[in-house]
Amino acid sequence: MRVNTIINRYIFRELIPPFAITLLFLTFVFLMTRIPQITNMVVNYNTSISDVFLLIVYTLPRFLEFTLPMSVMISVLLTFMRMSQDNEIIALKSGGVIIYRLLVPVMSFCILGTILTLWITLCAKPWGNTAIAYQSIKVARSSFNIALKERRFNNTFNGIMIYVHSKDIKTKQLKDVYIEDSRINGKVSISIAPAGILFSDSKNMSYTIRLYNGMVNQVNLKTKSVNTVYFTTYDINFNMRPQSKRSEKKIKEKEIDEMSFTELLKFTRRKTGNKKVLNSALMEFHEKLAIPFACIALGLLSFALGLQSGSSKRSSGMGLGLFFFLLYYLLLATGWSLGKSRFYPPAVGMWLPDFIMAFAGIYILRRVANERPFRLPRFLSVYIASIKKK
Repeated sequence: MRVNTIINRYIFRELIPPFAITLLFLTFVFLMTRIPQITNMVVNYNTSISDVFLLIVYTLPRFLEFTLPMSVMISVLLTFMRMSQDNEIIALKSGGVIIYRLLVPVMSFCILGTILTLWITLCAKPWGNTAIAYQSIKVARSSFNIALKERRFNNTFNGIMIYVHSKDIKTKQLKDVYIEDSRINGKVSISIAPAGILFSDSKNMSYTIRLYNGMVNQVNLKTKSVNTVYFTTYDINFNMRPQSKRSEKKIKEKEIDEMSFTELLKFTRRKTGNKKVLNSALMEFHEKLAIPFACIALGLLSFALGLQSGSSKRSSGMGLGLFFFLLYYLLLATGWSLGKSRFYPPAVGMWLPDFIMAFAGIYILRRVANERPFRLPRFLSVYIASIKKK
């Protein structure tokens, strides 16, 4: 028993360095996808470094939700590939250690990864998404240009809907502008113009859009009347300074991915409402639970693949690991798409990849324990070999 405890501690310690390195590397790779957006915000919109840094911090839980299971799988795979290739597994077998006993430190490590990922999906991710929403509003107020996106209906500002086909960041010229202003109760003004220009007073957080050669449709909802006015120039003013914290909270209601676990659970138990929205909430609910438990399924699979790399070609374990790694996320993406379209229940779409990976792991582990290495089907092996020749 004492020997097994020493082995368990040794394997657990060996799993930590590749996990930490892989987690840092994958998170860095995901963050690199945001570099163009960050550069654009700093250079063109003069966004402060502190605001950009906060947006990055709030975005991290979204990345960690996926990089944690990836890191668990890769760390287990690399650790046991190294042990197999250094004949440590053979030495353990010669000492009377059963392969299945090596699962103890691996499953302990995977369970810790599952708990950490659960905390990310249930607590950190909703907090991060909510914080991103408020931080985006704050940044938008400080720079109107950021919120004013091309070819989108921008409803960030309370009571105002703006559409701009194109804009010039340097000259602040706008083309094909549509503005719906409902800030006055009972009245809606719809302004349309082929061109406009943006004026700003950043100190007072006030902005003006000057439209040229357009028209305004003024709709009175009480009298149900419409007045149309044609203009040469027409100014629309915006004061972006919030009146109070309460009004700021009303700017944006909570989206599904911003809800806490308890809020999401209450929302999914509704029997009335939009079916598409309820279905999306169910997808989000099962995703929060299924992705963390992928640490166990992928960890079991990578354990079996790492062991078999010592009884077959040196690169077979890594090749199979990459294959199943891509297969899992392909199944997850397919399950999300089909579940969201209500092709089958959301629970099936989110949990099926976990069960497939766990079943594959158990199957391969049994073969490896019986000294029968697992190999890809012949047609896949032939296809991969033909690609390598090219």
